[in-house]
Amino acid sequence: MTIEPLILVVEDDRRLIHVVAMALDTQGYHAIDVSTGQCAINEVRTRNPDLVLLDLGLPDIDGLALLPTIRTNSTAPVIIMSGRGDAMEKVKALDAGADDYLTKPFSVPELLARVRVILRNHARLADGDATTVSFGEYTLDFVNRWLLHGKRQVPLSPTEFRLLATLARHPDRLVATDALLKEAWGTAYQRRSNYVRVYMHSLRRKLEPDVAHPKYLINEAGLGYRLSTSEG
Repeated sequence: MTIEPLILVVEDDRRLIHVVAMALDTQGYHAIDVSTGQCAINEVRTRNPDLVLLDLGLPDIDGLALLPTIRTNSTAPVIIMSGRGDAMEKVKALDAGADDYLTKPFSVPELLARVRVILRNHARLADGDATTVSFGEYTLDFVNRWLLHGKRQVPLSPTEFRLLATLARHPDRLVATDALLKEAWGTAYQRRSNYVRVYMHSLRRKLEPDVAHPKYLINEAGLGYRLSTSEG
């Protein structure tokens, strides 16, 4: 089963929220919604969504002012949904950190197409165009969001997938515990290093031939973890 991408919809128009959430649900996404900027910050910090759909005209804070805070707390791409169609407004939003801009009113098919493109591009590795990483007999697919052992899919929870994907984006390199916490749980959990230990043990039970002597998920004591892709 593919792990559903989590999409945060930041919008105060309840009718539009209903339409967008229904459309996302039909495409296999999991949508959560908030109507204020402060709630959006809380969700970004604690839920760490895969994508943010952001209205600029929020009741408590302008969406443009919210973008830097989202960027500080998350690497999730942001698509602006706004009635402001002026070219300069679009430029300001893109310069502030948005990845795409949709002017209201927009069609549902166009929104879904933009979501697919953004998520597909974001799934690509930072240092190349690869969308998969292989180690041993395993292949992690960033686009389809699954882990295969040969031809068999390995069941992973959303958190396990995020944790493994963070390591896989930096194969054979140490990833600090703080970075793993931010990517898998959100910035609100960066003092919860025990979370990484618990979930890493769960991943090892699913992946490692010998949990007591891991060959893939390697701990660097007091520093973090790395995913070993070498055969040696």
